[in-house]
Amino acid sequence: MAGHPISLSINGRTVESLVEPRTLLIHFLREQVGLTGPHIGCDTSHCGACTVDLDGKSVKACTVFAVQADGARVLTIEGIAAADGSLHALQEGFRQCHALQCGFCTPGMITRAYRLLKENPHPSEEQIRFGIAGNLCRCTGYQNIVKAIQYAAAKLGEPAIQEAAQ
Repeated sequence: MAGHPISLSINGRTVESLVEPRTLLIHFLREQVGLTGPHIGCDTSHCGACTVDLDGKSVKACTVFAVQADGARVLTIEGIAAADGSLHALQEGFRQCHALQCGFCTPGMITRAYRLLKENPHPSEEQIRFGIAGNLCRCTGYQNIVKAIQYAAAKLGEPAIQEAAQ
């Protein structure tokens, strides 16, 4: 395939490929790299199902060309769990708090929540709702999604609280 050479880190693994300049990051991730966690939802950037973490920022992968990600660090839902396969606190929270139904929005929602908690480790309910506003869920009504993010924030904050007490 003729194209533009790119090299980026995806979930901690270096990926080098040739891409057509018009290839969207979401299509590159799904079709060329084989990462099908980020979903194609609306193709208009409204739903957030394709949300990934790009160089420490949440982005909708349907709005970024793969060539724009050249040299970047990309984190998808596949890279959120620990290397040993244990769930991240957000994944555990979504499971424990019943924060998913059909699951279509879940990868993008968790990836956005991951960045939200990196930016604000102890968000209020209002801050969580504002922080995930760009990710739509058509099933849950968001109550349990907010609870799952609060669960993760509390769980991720435990070591810091214990260290502060010492």
